[in-house]
Parts: sequence; C-alpha cells; structure tokens
Amino acid sequence: MSLTGNARSLGKADWRATGTTGTSNLDRVAWTELDTYATPVRGSLTVVESGHGIPFVMRRIFYIYGATKNCERGAHAHRESCQGFIAIKGSFSLDLTDSHQSSTYELSEPNRALYVPPMIWARVYEFSHDAVCLVLADSLYDPADYIREWDEYVTLIANLESARI
Repeated sequence: MSLTGNARSLGKADWRATGTTGTSNLDRVAWTELDTYATPVRGSLTVVESGHGIPFVMRRIFYIYGATKNCERGAHAHRESCQGFIAIKGSFSLDLTDSHQSSTYELSEPNRALYVPPMIWARVYEFSHDAVCLVLADSLYDPADYIREWDEYVTLIANLESARI
C-alpha cells in the first residue's frame, strides 16, 4: 500500500468523532482496518459491517471493474453522502481535494477501507488490469446529491466557508 495523502488510521467506531474539528474536510478522511480472518487452507474472509469499522449505515454498494489504466471515474463531490472505498482486487489511485488541499491515495489492500466525508471532490484513476473498486455509501442514489461541475463545487465551498465566519 502506498499512501501519499495524510489520512489517519482509526479504530472501529471512532471515524465520526475524530478529525471533525480540523480546518479541512480532508482532515476527516480516514483509513480503517477491516476485520479479516485468514488460514493457509481456507484463504481470507474480510468482514464489512455498518458501525463496526464503517462509520455509517450502508444504504448502497456499487463496484467498478474492467476499467482500463487510462480510465477516470468519479470527478465529482457529494453534498451529503459519505463513502468508503475498498480495493477488493488489484489497485487504483484516488485523488481527494477540498479545493484548497489535495491528497492522493493508492488503494491496493482488500482489508482496508478509506472513508471519504461529504463535500470532498473525488477522482478515481490508474486502475490495474484486475482492479475491482468497491464503494460503500450511506445513501441511495440521488442525482441532486452530486456536484459534477468543478466551478460549482469551488463556489459552494467558498460559500460554506464564508458562512462559518
């Protein structure tokens, strides 16, 4: 696993409580180790449960596979939705930004999840030939939750920041 971003590793149920007072939503991005049980003969079993390693109730799960190395997915932010990203197989890169700071993560371990809070612009790319990117979300699909235009995202962030002052 390669990490160029500065997400912390957090315990089972403390994602929401930690990092919420930082100056950036990127301060709330966090890794978690998923419970994994392995034996040489039976292989590995990794468990993903709401509230136990995943800091939200999962309402939607989707996955990306068959993407080429030059493919780019995401390139949007969510107004309200939280997400967790897991590299079930292979690897991929995930760029995250709050319009001021950016971090890049390489996901390559199926027993780790990266939590991404709302209002973070995310871009997934550099898929290995065998990559399977699993995404956990706390909401059902709602087109109104998506911010797909960069300029709109930057304006919304600026408005949120000025409202906090």
